[in-house]
Amino acid sequence: MENGIISKHTTFYSIGLSYKKADADIRGKFSVDTQAKSQLLLQAKQEGIECLIVTSTCNRTEIYGFAQHPFQLIKLLCENSKGTVEEFQKVAYVYKNKEAVSHMFRVGTGLDSQILGDFEIISQLKAAFVASKSLGLVNSFLERLINVVIQASKKIKTDTEISSGATSVSFAAVQYIMKNVEQIGEKNILLFGTGKIGRNTCENLVKHSKNEHITLINRTKDKAEKLAGKLNLIVKDYADLQLELQKTDVVVVATGAQNPTIDKAILNLKKPLLILDLSIPKNVNQNVTDLNNVTLVHLDDLSQITDETLENRKLHIPAAEAIIDELKEEFITWTQGRKFAPTIHALKAKLNTIKDSELNFQRKKLSNFDEEQAEIISNRIIQKITNHFANHLKADDTIVDESIEWIEKIFQIEASAK
Repeated sequence: MENGIISKHTTFYSIGLSYKKADADIRGKFSVDTQAKSQLLLQAKQEGIECLIVTSTCNRTEIYGFAQHPFQLIKLLCENSKGTVEEFQKVAYVYKNKEAVSHMFRVGTGLDSQILGDFEIISQLKAAFVASKSLGLVNSFLERLINVVIQASKKIKTDTEISSGATSVSFAAVQYIMKNVEQIGEKNILLFGTGKIGRNTCENLVKHSKNEHITLINRTKDKAEKLAGKLNLIVKDYADLQLELQKTDVVVVATGAQNPTIDKAILNLKKPLLILDLSIPKNVNQNVTDLNNVTLVHLDDLSQITDETLENRKLHIPAAEAIIDELKEEFITWTQGRKFAPTIHALKAKLNTIKDSELNFQRKKLSNFDEEQAEIISNRIIQKITNHFANHLKADDTIVDESIEWIEKIFQIEASAK
């Protein structure tokens, strides 16, 4: 797989699961935190996987990489998460080669997001790429692909209105609160967890609700204090969580915990409570709904909410897809050139060797041999021959691997880079 050429023995795959077929519980089983991602990458390296990246967000977990068989990647995911192969097979997808490339473009540009136009995934792809590259698990094919997907994401943001206004799960959460809680500016709001989704939700709440009664709690208090200082909010200790839950009207849970942190046992409520769980895996036990005055909303519920803004974004899908098609075609052309270029170079070298041998023979045989004319004519013939082969390899209906193998066999050459 040197120089980013797809080896004859490996295939580029995208394997994973998303909100489309996997509910929040299943996605929770297959989610991989930072430590699990590191373990997965190290295991991949030990098992001879030469190139891959792994992403895990609230609505998808995916691996992009080269393997002899997709099960090598599926095995890595299952062994580093709580999911099983049987569960994966029920809800997952496996794309290969061009389909895998197309899938990354749609994911990275927000077209495959749970909320159309949500571009937060592109930062996840960038982070995944950096983590893999630091371990030597990225080849030039994947590096080029990531860079072109980033380019497409930027161009779609700039040239279309598919991301007009605020987009993301955090925005949908604030929308839900604004529409369903009367006099929101006077309510007590508790935000538990200050990761990326938590921070974004908090900023949107401050901006849209004009609420001055927002309290932050995070296991690591200094992170909450940093955000609170920026937005002029209140911070409480993690030990105060149960007490603060009794005081609040709305709680937004956005922690990175692997198990539920809130259940009905810690709720001793005197008034109605709206809970929004924006975490994967779920951080609020379903048993809280046993209490009459509790309303629980999960991020999968939020994705069903449509408003005029989201409907308007759908009008810009064709423009976004046109941008993707253009950049994807450039990438495919580049990969094809990278794939057969060594064979064309080797063919040209072989033909030059044949030419030199024949010219030497004619030089000795002919007393009036025209050296300059012979060079010009033979070089033009070699260029025309190699152009014919290059055009054949570029054709859409060509099976490139088979053609390369045929050329190498006929001319008894071996390309130096494969």
